[in-house]
Amino acid sequence: MEQKKPLVPRKYLFTFILITSLFALWGFANDITNPMVAAFQTVMELSATKASMVQFAFYGGYATMAVPAALFIRKYSYKRGILLGLALYATGAFLFIPAAAYQEFSFFCLSLYILTFGLAFLETTANPFILSLGDKETSTRRLNMAQAFNPMGSLCGMSVASLIVLPQLISDKRNEAGEIIFYGLSEAEKADIRLHDLAVIRNPYVAIGLVVLAVFIIIALTKMPKTQSEEQKAMGQTHTAKLTLHNLWHNTIYREGVLTQMFYVAAQIMVWTFIIQYADNLGINKATAQTYNIVAMSLFLCSRFLSTFLMKYVNTRRLLTIFGCGAALCSLGAVLIVGMPGLWCLVGISFFMSLMFPTIYGIALENVDSQDTTLGAAFLVMAIVGGALMPPMQGAIIDQQTIWGHPAVNVSFVLPLLCFLIVAWYGYRAAKK
Repeated sequence: MEQKKPLVPRKYLFTFILITSLFALWGFANDITNPMVAAFQTVMELSATKASMVQFAFYGGYATMAVPAALFIRKYSYKRGILLGLALYATGAFLFIPAAAYQEFSFFCLSLYILTFGLAFLETTANPFILSLGDKETSTRRLNMAQAFNPMGSLCGMSVASLIVLPQLISDKRNEAGEIIFYGLSEAEKADIRLHDLAVIRNPYVAIGLVVLAVFIIIALTKMPKTQSEEQKAMGQTHTAKLTLHNLWHNTIYREGVLTQMFYVAAQIMVWTFIIQYADNLGINKATAQTYNIVAMSLFLCSRFLSTFLMKYVNTRRLLTIFGCGAALCSLGAVLIVGMPGLWCLVGISFFMSLMFPTIYGIALENVDSQDTTLGAAFLVMAIVGGALMPPMQGAIIDQQTIWGHPAVNVSFVLPLLCFLIVAWYGYRAAKK
């Protein structure tokens, strides 16, 4: 009788736990930032389009730094890539101190841009590192397990935003008619409130910067196992960057996986960023609206563990197709239904999104040579740029207020609907192959 291969071999267990903690760290940064779009929109008196530049800066950092991160890791090691990523993460977080002092929206965007340089290094490093810590047959399940700790960090970020940051924002206070009082105040009163609110926004980033520094020290003092690609590099058996790019381009499942990942991340960011605007259109304040985001993330977390379990019995490609169709149906409900049922459809999308990122990632890299994995991972992380490109488009739709008599915020979720159809199509094509 064939012995089942362990998900994580015992010799890699401590390393697996340590690297998995990084998933929670970037989850916190991702999901404390999403509600900040709505916060900046009010306190800095911005349009939804301009406020969504927070996401453009945040996810644009991934697009800028993913490939340089991969080249750095190819030259040095996974450990050095992780350490540089943590250093950049902390630097971006601490830049919130002068950004809040100068009260410049562009300074906040720059801080987030640098912070995500660090996240690009961490994601480019951690994902393929997790895949390498065991048998290739269990690699996608192993990555799903590690990625399950990403929404735990996300929940922490959302909870801090909902319970600490948003309730303290004076700029979001409303009168009995449900209108925001801040817009009717004098410039001097607005300046005082702005100073207070930007300090409230700053504090959690400074706190996470200190946590990141502590993790930096722990990893610096820990010996990491060498991966297969690092051992090949030590023996001089490495592909040139040109050969790697040739191999990746001619791998259809990989090439389509990068494109699909871009659309998936765009959908995820749109769903989690504009849930507050969707609720606001129903007369719900930001702090209360953020609780719906927390419910969505809780569904996401539970579904991540459920889907990892289901992968033992259901083909991962088929499961991706089913979940892509489920997310598309929920998106259609959020578009067509005005009122609380539409909001609950929007919340329900998160259940189906749970397995998408790591599963697309795992399928795309499944047949990629170990020597090409680092650069292959970089383009999959670079695909996160979808989160920078599409939220401003959705913000521009929301700014229209109404479209053909239908709330524009509802209509805007046509964009995630199209993205999820692409994810379902990728799962279907991959299953056929």
